[in-house]
Amino acid sequence: MRVLFAVLVAGGVAFGDAPAPMKLDLPAALAEAVANNPELRAARARIEAAMGRAIQSRLWPNPNLEFVAEEVPVNRGGFSQSKNLAGVAQTVPFPGKKSLDAQIGAKEITTAEWDYLGRELELARDVKVAFFRALAAQKKLEAAAALADTARSTATVVRKRVEAGAAADQEQLRAEIEQERAAVELTAAQRELVEAQKSLGPLLGRRPEKVGSLTGELNEHAQRPDLDQARDQMLSRHPAIHALLAQRERAELELRRAKLDPLPDPTFGIAAGRDTGADATIMEFRVSVPLPLFDRSQGRQREVRAQTDIARHDLSATELRLSRNLAVLDERLRAAGQQVESYRTRILPKADGALRLVRTGYEAGKFGLLDILDTQRTATEVRLAYYDKLLELNTAQAELEALLMKDLRSPLPQKENKP
Repeated sequence: MRVLFAVLVAGGVAFGDAPAPMKLDLPAALAEAVANNPELRAARARIEAAMGRAIQSRLWPNPNLEFVAEEVPVNRGGFSQSKNLAGVAQTVPFPGKKSLDAQIGAKEITTAEWDYLGRELELARDVKVAFFRALAAQKKLEAAAALADTARSTATVVRKRVEAGAAADQEQLRAEIEQERAAVELTAAQRELVEAQKSLGPLLGRRPEKVGSLTGELNEHAQRPDLDQARDQMLSRHPAIHALLAQRERAELELRRAKLDPLPDPTFGIAAGRDTGADATIMEFRVSVPLPLFDRSQGRQREVRAQTDIARHDLSATELRLSRNLAVLDERLRAAGQQVESYRTRILPKADGALRLVRTGYEAGKFGLLDILDTQRTATEVRLAYYDKLLELNTAQAELEALLMKDLRSPLPQKENKP
């Protein structure tokens, strides 16, 4: 249609010399988002950072290289008359501390991995919702363009009839008003599509004008799971649950680690040298042990106890929130499915049938121009409303699938992570 062609050109779809972008379907959009989304890249980098911290936490402190000069004469001889020693000193962590540090680091990696998976699910949900919104806007633009094209053709026919004296002037005015209304609604549909592309483009790592045309169909049937089974599956597999479980286990390990903090890390040193004054080779052994008189990790232990309580309460709150969201989404899906079914099986067929009857009657002279214009507008409004109901159905389905981990592409974290 000429009107649709003009709208697509105005909306930024390239024609002519510029190559037309390939049509984008939903699986390709999801794969592109996972590969290019900057927030997901940042989440992957957080896993790498956690691995680096875990490696660092297992390392012993570096030994100290020492040089000692004792009994240095002030007035004569200097170092040639002193006891000169060179050696090394090593701080040895109290047994159990480094083992706990390694376990804490592994839990941090696990938490970062589950956080990544949670973000991946959220991204898949956001991409699907934005894709469905853009696809629905594209369908609505086609319907609005068809209405505008029909209104333009009708106005041309009526104008010729008025010029021939076969119709009254008010019919021409009515047809021109309908044409203007259709053009305004076409502009609104174009703007809705552009806004939907602006939402979808950044999720894919593209500029909005590079999204191009979408391919695919909006699902017309609700796919509702068994609610009890879905809840059990969600609570046993959802990344938010596992991330909080890992946080709680990490807090428990940190509490055990904090209780070991007051136990001293002794430093052992050995040095060898020469007593130049006595012309003798000497060796020296040293042991130093910090005394936990003031800092006995009181504040740290209190902090990690509170962190353990926070993780436990957050876990309970998250389970309640996810269960509530599941029930709400299931109800939304049920209601949207019923509405789509009503439109698909009853309302749309009746609107299309009424339009066919009025067109046939208009050609036979049984109906006037107002009849066909009103029926035509009603049929278009019914189809636009149908696309809105389809969008609600597909949006609820996408959010439900995110809760049930339907679009997870990355492997699940292992039981134990060793950097």
